[in-house]
Amino acid sequence: MKLVRIAAPLALFCALGAEPAFAVCNISDAKLEEAVLKSPELRKPENRYLVRDLRTLRDASFVLWTYGLHDDCERLLANIRQLIAAPSMAKLGGNDEDLADEQLAAGEPQQHQGGEVQGNRNAPDARPLINLDDLGPGLRVDEIVGSEVRSSDDKIVGEVRNVVIGTKDRWDYAVVAAGGFFIAGKDSIVVPLRYLQVNQERTSFYLRISSADVKAVPLMPDQEYLWLADEAWRAKNDAIFQKLIPDPVR
Repeated sequence: MKLVRIAAPLALFCALGAEPAFAVCNISDAKLEEAVLKSPELRKPENRYLVRDLRTLRDASFVLWTYGLHDDCERLLANIRQLIAAPSMAKLGGNDEDLADEQLAAGEPQQHQGGEVQGNRNAPDARPLINLDDLGPGLRVDEIVGSEVRSSDDKIVGEVRNVVIGTKDRWDYAVVAAGGFFIAGKDSIVVPLRYLQVNQERTSFYLRISSADVKAVPLMPDQEYLWLADEAWRAKNDAIFQKLIPDPVR
């Protein structure tokens, strides 16, 4: 009797054209993380970008699944399985760097969050900015990454693309992509978090230097974050902020 009770609703469910969720595009079937754990090939340093891309594809398949595009989700999972089985396939693509930059740029937002070159800090109802150390409760990383960054004179600088924390000397950083549509590392600056403020709504971050002073800050030298171990470069970068703001609020 129990079997009949279960089978009847399931039959009706299928008759209405829907499929049980557990039978459609099971992303765990790709076993990506298991492959990364067990495959020496995937763990090679030269394949770290492949692993990152595979995880991006997996996330994309989940997005397709959530929108009900199950066939497309399955096709993407098939591509993931293919690349897992033969990591060397990733080296078969084109090596035209200019074309690659063009393709990547097409996926970047063409208008920054907020969209205005000049902000509204001079508005009559504008409330004071908050030093990050004075926030209560604190900020989550996902509240920082993707947020716009403005200068002290309220000009748009870019958006936060990454956050680096826990460095040996306790200097934590925000990687700010200039203009909001460049690849982080190509036209980005590295800003010590202690020199950032945030508005009351936590939607915009502000440097404690002007837009003119921003031009003196060197660009982030590499996308592999080798600069973290380059003490000379970090010292030069940090000194610029120290000179412009000798006594930041800690």
